[in-house]
Amino acid sequence: MTALALPTRRDEAFRYADMTALEPLWPVAVETIRLGESEERSLTIVNTGDAPVVREIAVTVPAGACFRLHVLNAGHAYGRIAVRAQLGEGAEFHLGAAQLAGAGQTVEVVTEVVHTAPNAVSRQVVRSVAANKATANYLGKVLVAKGADGTDGSQSVRAMLLDRTATANAKPELEIHADDVKCAHGCAVGELDANALFYMAQRGLPPELAKRLMLQAFLAEAFVDAEDGDALLEQAIAALETML
Repeated sequence: MTALALPTRRDEAFRYADMTALEPLWPVAVETIRLGESEERSLTIVNTGDAPVVREIAVTVPAGACFRLHVLNAGHAYGRIAVRAQLGEGAEFHLGAAQLAGAGQTVEVVTEVVHTAPNAVSRQVVRSVAANKATANYLGKVLVAKGADGTDGSQSVRAMLLDRTATANAKPELEIHADDVKCAHGCAVGELDANALFYMAQRGLPPELAKRLMLQAFLAEAFVDAEDGDALLEQAIAALETML
């Protein structure tokens, strides 16, 4: 069999990838997950180690089923989590992801959510924090197929840059071929709100503590509906402390 060729930056899903780090890990085996009808299932992915991590996940969520995926992408090397979700009628897909990069590395979440039938719901919340010369990426596509009326899909993507040398790339995308749908995406890249920091300082909080509290609240948004949300947030805060 011919080995699968290494992608290039001309491949949209790899536009911002660290190709040097990806090469020795390629090809990546696809992890396949298929739920039963009306089944509810959750998966948590935590990357906080020193070795590069690249995962490709394909999940099928049939009629009436619900899949919740939570990701903490905060390793000390290249970290890439790619997910393709296919939703049946009335299915639900929820993604909450927090990314932290502070040592010059690249971390990224890449998603493609395909609504194949009516009345499915998808929610994606991605929060990234980048410092030093690190890069945090999110590329996400929501595809609504013909006949998938009643689709409700949203992407909320925000990135916080702690240094002017850090980079965040975000590309939320909607492709809709059905009528009567409710789809939206929001994307913002910026720095901590200076007015909010000033407000907290006026009430006696030291600047560094105010900064930490704001970043913790920012990351917590990714884990609102996670069963192990407290544990995930604790690990995210520990990773954050190494960046500040």
